Amino acid sequence: MSPRDLLSEPCWQGADLGHPLPDATHAVSMALPRWQDVIAYEEQDPSCRQALQTIYPRFGLHPLLQTLSGQLALDGLTAWPYATEAAARAAEAHCRRKAPQAHTQLTSSGPLVALHTDASASPHAKAFWQHTGLGASSRQAAVALGVEQSPSAEDAEAARTSIRQRLAAIHGIEAERISLHPAGMAGLHAALTAIQQLRPQRPTLQLGFPYVDVLKQPQVVFHGGELLQPQTLTEVEAALDQHQPAAVIVELPSNPLLRCVDLPAVSEMAHSRGIPVIADDTIGTGINLNALPYADLIFTSLTKSFAGRGDVMAGSLLVSPHSRWSTQLLQAITTPAPLGDGDAIALEQASRDVNKRVPQLDRHCLQLAQHLDHHSAVRQVLHPKNCVNFRGLMRPNAGYGCLLSFVLNDATRTQRVFDALRVSKGPSLGTHFTLACPYTQLAHYDELDWAADCGVPAHLLRVSVGLEDPNELWQRFAMALES
Repeated sequence: MSPRDLLSEPCWQGADLGHPLPDATHAVSMALPRWQDVIAYEEQDPSCRQALQTIYPRFGLHPLLQTLSGQLALDGLTAWPYATEAAARAAEAHCRRKAPQAHTQLTSSGPLVALHTDASASPHAKAFWQHTGLGASSRQAAVALGVEQSPSAEDAEAARTSIRQRLAAIHGIEAERISLHPAGMAGLHAALTAIQQLRPQRPTLQLGFPYVDVLKQPQVVFHGGELLQPQTLTEVEAALDQHQPAAVIVELPSNPLLRCVDLPAVSEMAHSRGIPVIADDTIGTGINLNALPYADLIFTSLTKSFAGRGDVMAGSLLVSPHSRWSTQLLQAITTPAPLGDGDAIALEQASRDVNKRVPQLDRHCLQLAQHLDHHSAVRQVLHPKNCVNFRGLMRPNAGYGCLLSFVLNDATRTQRVFDALRVSKGPSLGTHFTLACPYTQLAHYDELDWAADCGVPAHLLRVSVGLEDPNELWQRFAMALES
């Protein structure tokens, strides 16, 4: 049976609940097509959870990993599969720091290593799995289970080389400056680990409303993370002096508000105090933005626009040649879990058209943003075209990325509009098919008031725009807005 074509047959109705997005074994997203499905998912409703045919890999165990975990489980303990002993030991060390009296144990099974945790350690094991992205991938689980054949190591290494060269060409740097990781958050983990050699045991300072795990990883796994949503550069300067952070972390642009800080000014302030800058360019992409003169390290979720298919997890970390710490950082960067063989091959194949596909996504997103701007039901459209700091980082002939958010004039209508919207609905972004979600409900369900205080309303809708015909896509949105 052919996979479902989500460009023409999106997963948008109640009957689609739990369908993998895309329709593939290693899909990283799943359909939550109605507002009530999102709430049921967040509240751990058993009927909703049982309907899920997959799950975003860092937020839970992919079905193949669930099966493998069950086979590896020891009496009374939960098994967390890792691709390497180094990654499993890092997870175990985290659990022991957080729960010194807990029982943990490592076992090997073929190429994988399992961390076994008791009830007191398991919440910390889950947090480490989510925030760092260092867990084994679904493709690695498939090989361990005998469901898929192990790819050739030679082919995998050739794929990794091609990916690094592709990224190097995009950024205009040497491929040796780029390391590959099993997730974007694993790229951040490598960055934060390297930073510890420069400025040990200090918290980070994140500027702007954060993607949840970009903030949580330094807070939970490392030495703390402060959050500042500055209105002025004076506030940034004061925070740098007060916290003397290990590093400043920025998103280019932030998710879901699609704003950038004044990176050149922030970089100058931080560097004058001996503080490195880490940037996440996942949404803006290196195709559109040149942050190299200002950021010492750039990490990216290659799962998103670089791959574009939504069926492979991967990340990268780039060391800027302009960084005063360039040599030290290059020497300090290690990865406890490299990008897996099967994932590297899948990513190389998926990203071959990235230089053509990303500008298309950018154009389609801009067109949708412009339509929404002029619709009477829409109060606000959040899109990087409105951010002067984003525009200041753009390369010649660049686009604005594939992501936008919008808020309706009448918040009470949001649920009805979302339910009527004929596009696939679920987490993730950057896919070749459009994906929508009530972002605040998914990312901050237990802290909606805090998010609202930060300027992110509970009824915000986020849209990752795909390759559908832009006029036809707008008709889908227009129909939903009239519902």
